[in-house]
Amino acid sequence: MPNQYKFIVLCVLSALSSNVLSADTDEITSSLHDQQSVAVTIYNNNLALVKDQRKVKLNSGLNNLALRDVSAQIRPETALLRSISHKGSFDTLEQNFDFDLLTPQKLLEKYVGKMVRVISMNPATGVETSEQASVLSANNGVVMRIGNRIETGIPGRIVYDNVPANLRDRPTLMTKITNKTAGEQSVELSYLTGGLDWKADYVAELSPKEDSLDLSGWVTLTNTSGTSYQNAKLQLVAGDVNRIQEDYPRAMSMRKDVLMAAEAAAPMTEESLLEYHLYSLDRQTTIAENQTKQVALLSASQVPARKELVLRGSDYYYNSSYGDLGQKLKVSVFVDFDNKEAAKLGIPLPKGIMRVYKKDNQGNAQFVGEDRIDHTPKNETVRLKLGEAFDVTADKKQSDFKTLPRPSKGNSMFESAYEIVIKNAKKERVSITVQEPIPADWKIIKENHPSQKATSNTAVWKIDVPAEGKVTLNYRVQVKY
Repeated sequence: MPNQYKFIVLCVLSALSSNVLSADTDEITSSLHDQQSVAVTIYNNNLALVKDQRKVKLNSGLNNLALRDVSAQIRPETALLRSISHKGSFDTLEQNFDFDLLTPQKLLEKYVGKMVRVISMNPATGVETSEQASVLSANNGVVMRIGNRIETGIPGRIVYDNVPANLRDRPTLMTKITNKTAGEQSVELSYLTGGLDWKADYVAELSPKEDSLDLSGWVTLTNTSGTSYQNAKLQLVAGDVNRIQEDYPRAMSMRKDVLMAAEAAAPMTEESLLEYHLYSLDRQTTIAENQTKQVALLSASQVPARKELVLRGSDYYYNSSYGDLGQKLKVSVFVDFDNKEAAKLGIPLPKGIMRVYKKDNQGNAQFVGEDRIDHTPKNETVRLKLGEAFDVTADKKQSDFKTLPRPSKGNSMFESAYEIVIKNAKKERVSITVQEPIPADWKIIKENHPSQKATSNTAVWKIDVPAEGKVTLNYRVQVKY
């Protein structure tokens, strides 16, 4: 090859190398100021999908795009960057998540094995001196070599030349992309992240007659992801989404000074999503960093309700002699209502805690119990256990037990009798549901109150107890194993 051609080729290669080096070292930074919109879909169990749209100016060729203010708990392997305004205009070559955030300790750790300047002041004269030092260690303190001596602790102010490139003041997703056309583009970054969670909380107020209730539901959002979501389109998914359990490093610790905020508005709209339910807020809302926010979910009034007092037994005392089975046994208090349109509800209810109140004689709402409900579809019944009755108790005993002759097939048979005395200290009549789980093959051969076979292993009695009175339930049962 003639020398002049060699010279031209070397010049071209040099120019290309220079351009690549420049593109590789120059960083295009995008922050929340470039954000055009953000949508957040939050699932149960600390998982969210973020779709972050920003306007960025890209060069032609190789670009290093630093997307600041992403979630500190981003799952980088789920990140997808694409152009909205110029579809297919760039390809992503690399993604690096820089979650090592700038702190004095982190900066010191990055300078282990490097030189810094230590500025100290003479306390007598006030004169400052500067010395070159080599950082030997930053574990549980600092060890430095200053001249011919080794110093521990920080002998003065430490001055650094610069901040290392991988030490960021905010969580940053670094992307290396090749772009076809220079200019401004709208891009969307979507990713899954932890640090965003939601739960449903309900407040119900019983009517004076305890035959209806007023119900309101709130969504409680918690954001410890390490960034804020300004004017976000918010959606919530209710249901148990299958997830592969993996250990992910925590990018930053959660702050304890969590802020509280509440927003009351029209209830959220609901729709089906695969086998889950999607709730959408009909307006934008800001989910600030380290904040707990409450958003109205639903509201319904005069929902028909039913109170039930239940005395439930056990199945262990039907195959042996036990005698006394308990004195002043507690009777459980339940409230039921139907999640139906006819009952002024009829929307899927996300799982959460329902707290129940009732007004006293002075009109003050008093807390009377709470229970956790699971995801409850439309047309299902919600059943809440509120506690144990104070004025209604029961005494139970086994009044007879005998082993019957073994049948020819060899099965064991027992016959036993029981007495349950239900006492009511209230000034009004109460109705008690007695539930007895009876094992194996059984039949009641004698009883003084009619029973129902609710399930294959449960006998149920409905007993009315007069005001300040008592009622005795006697029954005899045969059990064959």
